[in-house]
Amino acid sequence: MKPRHFLTLNSLSRDELLSIINRAEQLKKQFIEKNYETTLKSRVLGMIFEKSSTRTRVSFEAGMAQLGGHAIYLSPTGTQIGRGEPVKDTARVLSNMVDCIMLRTFEHEKIEQFAAYSSVPVINGLSDSYHPCQLLADLLTFYEKRGSIEGKKVVWFGDGNNMCHSYMNAAKIFDFQLVVSGPEGFDPDQEIFAATKDNVVIERDPEQAAKNADVIVTDVWASMGQEEEQNERMQKFAKYQVNSDLMECANGDALFMHCLPAHRGEEVSENVLEGPQSVVWEEAGNRLHSQKALLEFLIA
Repeated sequence: MKPRHFLTLNSLSRDELLSIINRAEQLKKQFIEKNYETTLKSRVLGMIFEKSSTRTRVSFEAGMAQLGGHAIYLSPTGTQIGRGEPVKDTARVLSNMVDCIMLRTFEHEKIEQFAAYSSVPVINGLSDSYHPCQLLADLLTFYEKRGSIEGKKVVWFGDGNNMCHSYMNAAKIFDFQLVVSGPEGFDPDQEIFAATKDNVVIERDPEQAAKNADVIVTDVWASMGQEEEQNERMQKFAKYQVNSDLMECANGDALFMHCLPAHRGEEVSENVLEGPQSVVWEEAGNRLHSQKALLEFLIA
């Protein structure tokens, strides 16, 4: 039987994603009580990082330990990956030794190729096109705070990047309205937009976009690999900063989310990031619980 992979949110059905969110809530309760179920005893997760990470590495590594398993960190410089071993060769070798593989890389096509040759589940820990693991944490956070996200209004401010693409997929799967607001020339991928257009609109005016929002989300203006564009992007994205004026356009109980790390004073003001509507720290912590539930689903 072919393994199930988690390359985008579309890899799983709505019911499967909801079951993972529900299980994550149970696992979070166990974490608080320090009463762990070792459902993945003796199982091994291989973690390949071609991009730097804090939350992804710690959450997967700690999660496997709490479930009774083990995680192995693999960097390009310390493995044959960095010396040019073909992706398909690495996939076939590693999947004969571990129970699941998490890959954090640049080109999404690399993850797709890796999964095609892997005999165990492959998880997208982030690619230039998608960041589905973060969306599991964001959805878990919303469900904890407000219940079902169906029919709600979520506003994305900034670049049409991997996080934006994953929010677009989520909007279609969970049937909420997503408004993408950013400058021209930085829109999301047109194929992804075409596939999600019943639930996604683009609005250039940030105040109009934020009106009656239930959630406001943003990300850094220059992602990893785009640092040389930082100055240009700061000028073009300036009016899309999430600050107190913009938050006032949203509903009074609107939540603010950010996948972190945040650049205070750029895409978000200090007072919003640290303010009462911000749930970014719980959102980050929920990476642990949602990914533990994902690992159980794929492996156990």
